[in-house]
Amino acid sequence: MIIAVTVLTLVALFCALLSLLFFRRKHPLAGAIFGVLCLLFALADVKAMQIKKMVSTPFQMPPTTVSSAVVKEEDWSPVLSAVGSISAVQGAMVSSELDGTVAQINFQNGGVAKAGDVLVRMDTSSEEAQLRTAEADLELARANLDRARDLAQRRVISSADLDTAQSTFKQKQGAVDNMRAIIAKKQVRAPFAGQLGIRQVNVGQMVKSGQQVVSLQTLDPVYCDFALPQQYLPKLSQGLEVHVHTDAVPGRVFDGKLTAINSAVDQVTRNVSVQGTLENHDGALRPGMFAKVDVVLPDKHPTLVVPGTAIAYAPYGDSVYIIEKKKDEKTGKDEQVLRQVFVRVGQARGDFVEVTQGVKAGETVVSTGVFKLRNGMPVVINNDLAPNPQLNPKPADT
Repeated sequence: MIIAVTVLTLVALFCALLSLLFFRRKHPLAGAIFGVLCLLFALADVKAMQIKKMVSTPFQMPPTTVSSAVVKEEDWSPVLSAVGSISAVQGAMVSSELDGTVAQINFQNGGVAKAGDVLVRMDTSSEEAQLRTAEADLELARANLDRARDLAQRRVISSADLDTAQSTFKQKQGAVDNMRAIIAKKQVRAPFAGQLGIRQVNVGQMVKSGQQVVSLQTLDPVYCDFALPQQYLPKLSQGLEVHVHTDAVPGRVFDGKLTAINSAVDQVTRNVSVQGTLENHDGALRPGMFAKVDVVLPDKHPTLVVPGTAIAYAPYGDSVYIIEKKKDEKTGKDEQVLRQVFVRVGQARGDFVEVTQGVKAGETVVSTGVFKLRNGMPVVINNDLAPNPQLNPKPADT
């Protein structure tokens, strides 16, 4: 076919040359037209030859470069996941017990207080004056009691008069103790050691009984309160490992122990409340924080895992691409091709995902770029720039 096309092209060019030689003098216009037509025929013939050559040559895409990973079998401990909140082992909003006017503030916002430290003093000038009056009445009652005892020994007064003197003394003693207690309660003290928050009162402010003064929290250790469904109750026991992470401290995991399990199940949610205790030496965790909790169960089971980037998620089913060796029928050479396999995934830990069905240990799968692949595609493996998946990545969720 190529030879025939070449001959036709040569004939057309020859005819064009003859038209230029013989028709140039007698019929120049006709010769020019005939020559142009011959040239167009020659060009069309060449173009047809090129198109037939392209059609007859099969087009083949070059192999796609991918990174790979091997399906591993690891021993994973079952994990119960939940969301919870951080709470203080000891925490309170310190409030005033009595009405009064703030006379002195003895702490800084965000400072540290020891148990018994005086945080706020209120004006006690009126109570101190009443205390002095009560102490004077007490001294008089004590002197009257001493005289009554002396007279009673000499049988000058009756026992009833002695009892009256003793009762008066005790009443005056109670009045003094009451005034001292009122003065003491007008000094707001820290009930335990901890970190202070932002004060809610100012000097000269008139406060009422029960008004909030400042928040006081013990930050080491702290509790993590969360709930789990009732079907997990037989698996729970005190002492299990608890891992807590929060968005407020990204990339850090706080380790602790499960220390308390509620004795009753909530009738509305059918969840059981549990509590873990965490060390918090640097005060990174604060009461009220949202936290993600993982309770590690003691038993382990073999698990097939692949990098999370190897999973092609789709509405009709999740899949992975397995890399297999296959012989090319035309060239007879071995090449690596893809086979798409639908899988069932389980829990995820770090950069890995559990595969419960669809793959076997030791198989090689594509680890990145699965969205651009198709079944049966030839590939070339290059792991020079492949990511390094880790069980505990830093930062987390990479």
